[in-house]
Amino acid sequence: MPEFDSETGAPPRLLIVIAATLAVALAAGVAVFGILTGSADEQAAPRDDGPLPLVPVPAPQAAAPECATLLGALPGALTSNGEQLAKRELAQPAPPSTTAWGTGDPIILRCGLDQPRELTRTAQLRVVNSVQWLPVTAEGTTTWFLADRAVYVALTVPDSAGTGPLQEISDAIAGALPPVPLRFSDG
Repeated sequence: MPEFDSETGAPPRLLIVIAATLAVALAAGVAVFGILTGSADEQAAPRDDGPLPLVPVPAPQAAAPECATLLGALPGALTSNGEQLAKRELAQPAPPSTTAWGTGDPIILRCGLDQPRELTRTAQLRVVNSVQWLPVTAEGTTTWFLADRAVYVALTVPDSAGTGPLQEISDAIAGALPPVPLRFSDG
């Protein structure tokens, strides 16, 4: 066993070389493991642009003629922060009267839903391009419930999308569906 230098107290040169070699070998092993594990995770991750799986929600009016009219009037792409978000294919079985745009955090529109319970006489509605919406915020998204048309529509928009998609959808709704008097869940 090499001895410590009696004058400086430093370990012998051989121990320093062995320790440095072990440290480099350990770093290389961690790097190789990270590369191999990262590749496996990438292969297992769902495709960001593949068919979008959506959980069905109750939509008793999804077959209403107003939903068919609206879905036919929606744009093929939405502009979000200067970027075009194309319509996205939905995984089967897709919920009826539902469509989506974009990859990553998509924008989702569902038509024919039940009346939202948050739509009360005291609810704060917003008017966007002649369409009244009830915004309901959650972590990272806002779901905009259409309030003044014959069918209830929910438009879920990630906070990062800006206001462009809501404005474009409002224009499509204003052109396709006539306004009706507000109906509130509290009478």
